[in-house]
Amino acid sequence: MGITMRVFREESGENEEREKEAAAAAGCFAGVPEAEEDSDVDSDSDLETEGTHGLGELVKDTLYLRSCWVHSIVPASCFLRQGSNSELNLRHRGLGPQGARALASSLISNPYVKQLDLRDNGLCGSGAEALASALSKSSGICDVDLSENQLGSVGAQAICAALIMNPTMQKVQLAGNGLEVQAAQYLAELLLAHTALKSLDLSYNQLDDQAGEMLGQALAENTGLIELNIGWNHLRGPGAIAFARGLEANIFLRVLDISYNGFGDPGASAVGKALRTNNVLEELNMSNNRISAVGALSLGLGLRVNQTLRSLVDIQVNREFDDLTISVKAILPGLCIKAAARRVEYKKELLPLFRPSLPASAPK
Repeated sequence: MGITMRVFREESGENEEREKEAAAAAGCFAGVPEAEEDSDVDSDSDLETEGTHGLGELVKDTLYLRSCWVHSIVPASCFLRQGSNSELNLRHRGLGPQGARALASSLISNPYVKQLDLRDNGLCGSGAEALASALSKSSGICDVDLSENQLGSVGAQAICAALIMNPTMQKVQLAGNGLEVQAAQYLAELLLAHTALKSLDLSYNQLDDQAGEMLGQALAENTGLIELNIGWNHLRGPGAIAFARGLEANIFLRVLDISYNGFGDPGASAVGKALRTNNVLEELNMSNNRISAVGALSLGLGLRVNQTLRSLVDIQVNREFDDLTISVKAILPGLCIKAAARRVEYKKELLPLFRPSLPASAPK
């Protein structure tokens, strides 16, 4: 507490000097390697390592507190409590743009955080721009959740540019950020440039037909993404068809959620055509896409040929489709079809993917 009080009582000139010293010290501590389990290190070395670790935490907290003072905001106590945890959970904290600026300065030199959860903090575009510098320079953060932050196209541009510069990033969640066609351009660039990204959540946005065309082209050339959620958007008509063409050419994606978009029969037919060629996709959610029996049959024709899909969620079932399901089952006995009217009980265990395991209570 004494150190904290001194931080806030220093005069401006001394503040700047101490801030530089603290930043330099934090940079040193960030580069200290962890001791290997099997190395022969005596007790004195262990104490030295523990002391360095503790001092690193002190520097990190001091930098954050000073930054909060500079930006005239109240520090988030949960940040200080989580210490050197690999997961930093700050969701629903109302940080706002100023809070993002204060946090960004301490994240740059933080060697501990691997998962950063900032969901629902009202960061807006300016807050995203402040965080972008930290995300582009961090060598540790590989999983970030920026959902429900009103990022808009300004925030999307800043975040995507930062992520492209960070090859360690593997999972990104941008759900519920009001992303429209302007943001799709930056998202497409991210898909084309970032080969290490494994999971991307773009659900609950406002991506339309034009966005579908951009993302479809990027998906066709993407080399690395395993899981994509673009449910609850506005992919319809030409945009849905263009997106399906991207799926047809993709050779990495295993899990795709395009539910609640309005693909309609033309989109379902395009997806069915894609499934004839795509030999990688394992799980597909097409629920609530305004697909009639005609579209479902077109989709089913693609299933006759496809040999890899193991789970298809919520498509309309009628007598004709039921008959088609029976014939497809003979070809793909492991396929699980979850229908709106009822569930057809044949299923094959999914391979482990880059995502958290299902809870024990989930249906199998």
